[in-house]
Amino acid sequence: MGIGKLLIANRGEIAVRIIRAAQELGIRTVQVHSAADADSLAVKMADEAVLIGPPAAAKSYLKIDAILEAARATGADAVHPGYGFLAENADFADAVVAAGLIWVGPSGQVIRTMGDKVAARTTAQAAGVPVVPGSDGRVDDPEAARAIAESIGFPVMIKAAAGGGGRGIRIAQTVEKFERLMPQASAEAKAAFGDGGLYLEKVIERARHIEVQVLGDGKTAVHCYERECSLQRRRQKVWEEAPSAALSPDQRETLCASAVALAQAVGYSGAGTLEYLFDDVTRQFYFIEMNTRIQVEHPVTEMITGLDLVREMLRIAGGEPLRLRQDQIRLTGHAIEVRICAEDPAQAFRPGPGTISALRVPGGTGVRFDTMLYQGYTVPPFYDSLLGKLIVWDEDRASAIARMRRALGELTVDGLPTTKPLHQLLARDPDVARADFHTRWLEPWLEANAHRLETEDTPE
Repeated sequence: MGIGKLLIANRGEIAVRIIRAAQELGIRTVQVHSAADADSLAVKMADEAVLIGPPAAAKSYLKIDAILEAARATGADAVHPGYGFLAENADFADAVVAAGLIWVGPSGQVIRTMGDKVAARTTAQAAGVPVVPGSDGRVDDPEAARAIAESIGFPVMIKAAAGGGGRGIRIAQTVEKFERLMPQASAEAKAAFGDGGLYLEKVIERARHIEVQVLGDGKTAVHCYERECSLQRRRQKVWEEAPSAALSPDQRETLCASAVALAQAVGYSGAGTLEYLFDDVTRQFYFIEMNTRIQVEHPVTEMITGLDLVREMLRIAGGEPLRLRQDQIRLTGHAIEVRICAEDPAQAFRPGPGTISALRVPGGTGVRFDTMLYQGYTVPPFYDSLLGKLIVWDEDRASAIARMRRALGELTVDGLPTTKPLHQLLARDPDVARADFHTRWLEPWLEANAHRLETEDTPE
C-alpha cells in the first residue's frame, strides 16, 4: 500500500520532524497552517502548504473539516497528527479513515479505550499489568467517592477520566479538602475535555515518572526501552532521559514486558507510550495511562536505540509489518533531552514570544537540536511555548550530563527569554547528577533557586 503524500495536521517542531522523516522515505508532504504560521519553518519545508484558518487553534488546527478538505484538495492519502491538538482525538481518527485516508496511528477505538483513563486502567488489569491503588471506575456520587478515598487512604489524587497534560487533577490531603476539591476537578475536566468524569488514585509520595516506548503493527508489538521524565513543573515535563537510572536490569525487563503485553492486548498500531509511576520506596511500578501518539520526548529513545520512530510510524501506517524483532532492538549509552521554551524562568515562567534576532545551534558528536526556529522568525503568541528540544547522547549518564552542559553553553537564542538558564542550573545540580529526584522534587528546588534563575547564561 504505502503512503504517497502525507498531510501534517500539526505545527512547530513536531511538524518539522515529521516532514524530515517523510522526505527520507520519498513521501511528499502537505503542511496545513493557521494565518499565524504562514512563515513557519514547516511551511517552508513542505512540498505544499494550505491555510486552514485564523491564528486561534479552535479555528484552525482543531477544525477537522478544514483539515480533511485540505487533504482532499491536495490529493494527500495519509494524515499524521503529531502530538497535541487532535492527535488523541478518536473522532478525528475515525473521520480520516471514513474519508478514505490513512491515519498514522492506532484506530479510533484503541484511542478511546486507552485515552479514557478508567478504561485503560481496566484494560491494564485484565492484561496483568499492575495499577496504582484507586477506584475501579468512574466516581460520580460524592458519598461513594468519599468512601473510596477513605478506603484508599489519604493523600488521594483526583484525576480526570479523559484527557491529560496535568489538567483536572487535584491532590486532597484530608476528607475536608477532598470534598472541596472534587467539584473543582470535575469542572476543570469538563471545560478542558468535555467530560467531567473523575477517578481516584492513591498518591505515591516519592514517585518517579517512567514510561515505555512501544511500536506495534496491530498484531504484534515491541518495546524500545524506557524513559524517565520525573523532573516536572506543574506536571509538565522539563528534562527527560533514557534509560532510567533508577531501574535494575531485572526491573527494566519486567516493566518493558508489561508494556508490550498491554500494547498487544489492545492490538496497538504505530508508536505509543505507556506511562508508569515507580515507587522509590517500595521499588514497585504501576501503570497510569497510555499516550496513543508520538511523544515530545521520543528523541531520547531514538538516540539510545538508533531507531527513527516517526519513519517506523509511517511504514506501519503504510501497511508494512514491524521490521524488527525484540532481540534486534538494543540499548546503547544514555540520552538526555531538555525542553527549550519561550518562557522566563526568572519571572515565574512568563511566556515571552518574539522575533529570533540570533540563533546558534550547538553541534558535535552526540548532539541534536529539534526545533522550528530560524533567524528572523517571529514566534507567535497563540500556541504552546516550546521552541525546540536539545538532545544529547553519550556512553554513560555522567558523560551525557557533561555533554549537555557543553551543548547548552553553545546554544544561543536571542530576541526572547528561554528556559536555557534553568537547564544550565539543573545540569550542575548534585541531586540531578546522582539521579536523586522524583516527580515532586523540582518545584521546591525552583523556589530555593529562584535567585539564580536569571535570563542571562548561568556562569560556568
